[in-house]
Amino acid sequence: MKKNPEKLLTTDLRDMLKVLIKSELEQLPETLEKLDPVQRLNILVKLLPYVMPKTDSVMHTIGEPETWGW
Repeated sequence: MKKNPEKLLTTDLRDMLKVLIKSELEQLPETLEKLDPVQRLNILVKLLPYVMPKTDSVMHTIGEPETWGW
């Protein structure tokens, strides 16, 4: 059975990217320490969606009675 060269290339690229990302993540604390506070904060804000789930806005009127009857 002949292997698809495009699939092999894609697999090789993914493996290379995984190694690169792993290396960068291991160095991330040292890299962040070298940045000024504003740069560090900007990077952390960009990374936040990958760590914390995004929340939806909550409307106080949805599901609430029109009058409270007090």
